[in-house]
Amino acid sequence: MARKPANRPGSAERIAFSKSPVPQREVRRAQLDLSFDNQSLLGALFGQFDANLVQVENRLGVFISARGNELHLEGPEDSVARARDVLRAMYDKLAVGQDLDAGLIESIIAMSDEPTLDGIVDAEPGERAGMPPIMIRTRRKTIVPRSATQATYMRSLVRDDIIFALGPAGTGKTYLAVAQAVAQLITGSVQRLILSRPAVEAGEKLGFLPGDMKDKVDPYLRPLYDALYDCMPPEQVERRLASGEIEIAPIAFMRGRTLADAFVILDEAQNTTREQMKMFLTRFGQNSRMVVCGDPRQVDIPGGDRMSGLADAVEKLEGVDGFGTIRFTAADVVRHPIVGRIVEAYEGPTV
Repeated sequence: MARKPANRPGSAERIAFSKSPVPQREVRRAQLDLSFDNQSLLGALFGQFDANLVQVENRLGVFISARGNELHLEGPEDSVARARDVLRAMYDKLAVGQDLDAGLIESIIAMSDEPTLDGIVDAEPGERAGMPPIMIRTRRKTIVPRSATQATYMRSLVRDDIIFALGPAGTGKTYLAVAQAVAQLITGSVQRLILSRPAVEAGEKLGFLPGDMKDKVDPYLRPLYDALYDCMPPEQVERRLASGEIEIAPIAFMRGRTLADAFVILDEAQNTTREQMKMFLTRFGQNSRMVVCGDPRQVDIPGGDRMSGLADAVEKLEGVDGFGTIRFTAADVVRHPIVGRIVEAYEGPTV
């Protein structure tokens, strides 16, 4: 049936329960009505052709319909409770000026499966206490956490001097670090942004690469450029690269330097040797912040895990004053939901 505009969830709820027998198991079913206050947000909340509501329905196994000024939810009791919290969180995002997309909705749904159903809100406790919300503002977008671990990571990015961000692909380790670095560069709290990663082939021999030294190493550094262009207009990225405010270089170029007044990011750190990692960490200078990102399960250097400088550094430095360690899992993957399932299939279920 076509959905009509409804009001904001929260001001009124009416819940009715019924029991539906299932072989070997009894499932409690629930019906719930949510009302909305600000009807101007309903178009964005529902999505084009109700796509956002359909996404919630399909992911949580509930039925959602509009009845006058209310949204009516029906389905298994636990799923209805999660759908209620997801819809409230979606509305709250819109109310503070954030845009909804399929990725953000998927993240809200994933966060609704936290130990408490209030996990969606608990990831940003400052908003509830009247404090500024957790977010990173760049020239192109405002970035908010899409998982509870991302929220912890974003706090660490403004608190700790050196941060180890560990976990699988797609969890936002490098992207959030680059966004925070761009935000600090724009505000002038740092003077330089230095992005680095080991120039290590991932499971294949590329052979001789044409061009000058920049042309040879750029393919290894492409993911860092991608994150930069997503946070800054291209012309600004090019201008700052030309002026030296932004520097992208292999880790070998860091030797002998002191990186002061800089936000320094090392990506794919699992592919550093112990000697390289020690060299890199000791480049730390005054008024700087350093983020070391890597996936300990994707080591491409000869010798594998036992030769990785990342695991060695975390073992030696975790818990030392000024260091923060954030561990992501497949549950924190914020790319397409299938990426999380791929990671879990390869690495086992999260604990």
